[in-house]
Amino acid sequence: MAPSILSLSRKPYQIIGLVSLLLLVETSNGFEFKVGGPTGSWAVPSDPSVAIYNHWAEKTRFQIGDSLLFVYDSSRDSVLHVTEDDYNNCNTASPLHKLSDGRSSFRLDRSGPYYFISGVAENCRKNEKLVVVVMAERSSSHKSDDAASSSPPPEEAPSPPFDSSQNNAAFTKAGSFAALLGLSLALVN
Repeated sequence: MAPSILSLSRKPYQIIGLVSLLLLVETSNGFEFKVGGPTGSWAVPSDPSVAIYNHWAEKTRFQIGDSLLFVYDSSRDSVLHVTEDDYNNCNTASPLHKLSDGRSSFRLDRSGPYYFISGVAENCRKNEKLVVVVMAERSSSHKSDDAASSSPPPEEAPSPPFDSSQNNAAFTKAGSFAALLGLSLALVN
């Protein structure tokens, strides 16, 4: 009887350990965002006067570890990761990185802005270009009281309005976590 009591008392710890492991794995993975949203693709916008890709990116919060999925016709287009100057001038001559397979994933590995343009300069001039800003990781370090009191706290920008048509990675994360939790509970039982 003693072994069964011991095995019962370990079960909550096994579950907690497994859930902790799943949380660690889940938070270390980034999300893949399809450029333009779930139904979008990388192409010249139907209205070249509107920066549709930048409007999409402004509604999405990108973090280090996320990736962008560009879907396009590789026989007629490509994606170039470029500098800000090349972005502004639609310069296709010296990209930092070229994506050309028609279904290209680009990993966001640092905070700050990333600039993308079409590999066809004329398409870029018709607003087939994108700026993505990756949020900085939160730091756990604190400034001294003297440094903090010498300057006022920064003002917080208002949150963007909720758009149900955008790619909702938070719901994807919650769903995948729930599925992993259910699977782990089934394996423990």
